[in-house]
Amino acid sequence: MAINSMTRGSIPGQLLRFSLPMVLGNLFQLTYNAVDTIVVGRWVGKNAVAAVGTANPIMNVVIFFIGGICMGASVLMAEYYGAEDLRRLKREISTTLLAGGLFALAMSVLCFFLARPVLLLIHTPPEILDDAAGYLRVIFAGLLFTYLYNFYSNTLRSIGDSRTPLLFLILSSLLNIGLDIAFVAGLKMGVRGAAVATVISQAVSGLLCILYIRIRIPLLRFGRGELVLDVSMLTRTVSYSWVTALQQTCIYVGKLAVQGAVNPLGVDSIAAFNAVARVDDFAITPMQSIGSALTTFTAQNHGARSEQRIHRGLACGALLGTGYWALICAPVFFGAGAVMHLFVPTGGQDVLALGMLYLHRMAFFYLLPAWTNTLQGYFRGRGLLVTTLVSSLLQIGIRVICSYALAPTSGIGGIAWACGIGWTAMVLYELSLYLRDRRRPLRPESAGAPPAGEK
Repeated sequence: MAINSMTRGSIPGQLLRFSLPMVLGNLFQLTYNAVDTIVVGRWVGKNAVAAVGTANPIMNVVIFFIGGICMGASVLMAEYYGAEDLRRLKREISTTLLAGGLFALAMSVLCFFLARPVLLLIHTPPEILDDAAGYLRVIFAGLLFTYLYNFYSNTLRSIGDSRTPLLFLILSSLLNIGLDIAFVAGLKMGVRGAAVATVISQAVSGLLCILYIRIRIPLLRFGRGELVLDVSMLTRTVSYSWVTALQQTCIYVGKLAVQGAVNPLGVDSIAAFNAVARVDDFAITPMQSIGSALTTFTAQNHGARSEQRIHRGLACGALLGTGYWALICAPVFFGAGAVMHLFVPTGGQDVLALGMLYLHRMAFFYLLPAWTNTLQGYFRGRGLLVTTLVSSLLQIGIRVICSYALAPTSGIGGIAWACGIGWTAMVLYELSLYLRDRRRPLRPESAGAPPAGEK
């Protein structure tokens, strides 16, 4: 059994062991997403790639919203686990599973019927409209499976197990690739085949999570009468989950807005930005995993009321993030040309130069998200989710404004400066709040302390 209490033992060792599987899992997912696009492009054509590319932002907004719900609930689960309050932990899991499942079903029906109208709203070209709508409808029909996988993965992480979700993610990814080839290349199902492959792989991974918990984790098995929806717990869960869901959604919408500042710069800049955005993902995703590890660490120790351990964990997380930046800074700066050659066809020298300009600046700016993600993990673990929402809105808002202000005169280099300015504002804001929060004692409504009237 891989469950792990983070309320005792070596802090650096625990953060490393917990975050490494998430880093590997996220990098693996980025890689198989690229393979997914290659399969559609190779066996269907450029219109199919454009249809999937148009559908993906809409799909991701919904999926990130669902992921945010699960992330918010997992903070409470980690608190209860850290407080060794297993009764309330099981009640929280039960409540979130039932309420979230009903919400996912309602979202599935709503999004299924809104898929085509939304595509029309964003002026999707007629030649790819049917394919994009068909892709989205299949994905939205399987939202319940998306929820179940995200829910159980976050539940396992809340009790210190990040390795099992990694294994299921790898299996799901390999299955998705195999089904992509079978449905798209073999059965000629087009983009709908790619969507069916995604839904089936998520359903299998969710089922594996359920079976694993039932067989290997006795403390999370539900007996007769234990699977209930606790209205009082649902209220607190919603207060946590809606903030993280809104945060995840707003960040992605903000990134789409930045794309709007790039588009007027021309095809070369658009191509360069799409290439370097993939580099951004590979550079920043591990930092986000360190922040997620710190969320679980902080929440468990918040439940156990281990104040000093929480602050030592934050310091260790910041050092890990800084160390990761130190490892990637030189390769990104000096290897910018080689990286861009992976995405730029022969003869695309202008695109190559623009991408190198962006990466030469971002190599240094990547230090900032290493710190912001660490601080975000601390605040989420403390239950200060409005703080994480406000700081994210501050960052993305400043980034969008600066992108539109700087891009006309500085081009894609101005987009890089906009990222740096937004992250700097976020670091200063979060750091000031952390210094103020550090002087406060743990809140009495910590999960480790039962509410009034409960024994």
